[in-house]
Amino acid sequence: LSFHQPGKDGNPAKSYTLDPDDCATIMLRVRGLHLFECNVLVDGEPISAGLFDLVTSAFHTATKLMKRRRTPKYYVPKCEHFLEARWWEELLTATEEGVEIPDGTIRCTFLIETLPAAYQIEEILYEIRKHAAGFNVGRWDKIFSDIKTLKSHSDRIMDDRSTIDMSKFWMENYAKRLVKICHKRGAFAIGGMSAFTPGKDPEAQKAKVCADKANEFELGHDGCWVSHPYFIGPALDQFPKKNQLEATTDLKDCYPDILPASSGEVTEAGVRKNIRVGIAYMHGWVNDIGCVAWDELMEDLATLEISRAQVWQWNHHSVELTSGQKVTSELITKLFEEEYQRILDEISPDKNARESWDKAYSKSLDLFLEEDFSEFLTTTSELAQEG
Repeated sequence: LSFHQPGKDGNPAKSYTLDPDDCATIMLRVRGLHLFECNVLVDGEPISAGLFDLVTSAFHTATKLMKRRRTPKYYVPKCEHFLEARWWEELLTATEEGVEIPDGTIRCTFLIETLPAAYQIEEILYEIRKHAAGFNVGRWDKIFSDIKTLKSHSDRIMDDRSTIDMSKFWMENYAKRLVKICHKRGAFAIGGMSAFTPGKDPEAQKAKVCADKANEFELGHDGCWVSHPYFIGPALDQFPKKNQLEATTDLKDCYPDILPASSGEVTEAGVRKNIRVGIAYMHGWVNDIGCVAWDELMEDLATLEISRAQVWQWNHHSVELTSGQKVTSELITKLFEEEYQRILDEISPDKNARESWDKAYSKSLDLFLEEDFSEFLTTTSELAQEG
């Protein structure tokens, strides 16, 4: 498996090749139940995207993987309730029956990345116990879910995105709760993703990743995520044990306080950062790129969702910034104009690229100024082009 990226704008070409003798195994991330696959209709209606992903991939790969002595593995996002987990469990069993493999062969890691799911970790694990490999702390989508779930609560207005990390008590408690419950039941507890990219100072970025992963090991996690292959080795070095199933954390019980709190400090710099991320990520989105390296961080859909959710909440509650200004639609529009001009000054796009950036600017501005908050950026796949 290889990929060649031609050089442009004076940059050298790049070639990437995977070594089949030293290669990660396949774990397919299916789409969530909030999404629909519009290219496949049943009785004239779009099929569930998650159902489509699981069934079609298992049909084509499950028995082939087993012949290679590998387990068909899946990564399930966005679960919010034990009844949703039950649906997935029933689908997994039906899929195994359909492709004629033994019951319980398929293994799944569920992302616990929503506030409702954080309260139902044990119930969700119970529902999928036959197919469970473990659970994953999905920190970025969890922050988005926190804001989205509590967006109308004036006592839960979130601080700048850059201040919310795993040191916040509700984030740490959520991770510890996941570790404690998973290990109690013999399931793995995987840490979150460090969003750093190598950037201009790879060594400094590596130090940040190592500190984050050392903290996750200390919390009791069995493994972790990184956003870039450069960090795989350094991250693994922070996990000297094969697993930590014996670790139970220092929680006295499984019910710590996991409701987010805030100091009420929101800055103009925080608003600008969210706007800047919104424009940059939307530029990737309109060009069919779902993950964008920007300002030395890997920005994905979750970070766009955090950014627009925060700005919506601040606007909805007319939050006063530390500078004394109140967040209004007019202020957001003004800051959008200024940040977009700053981006243009930095990248100096040609005419064709400028059209793409203009589109991203317009779409992200409309998204951030929505009067009624959309649950997700999108819930449907793009229709395939004809011909």
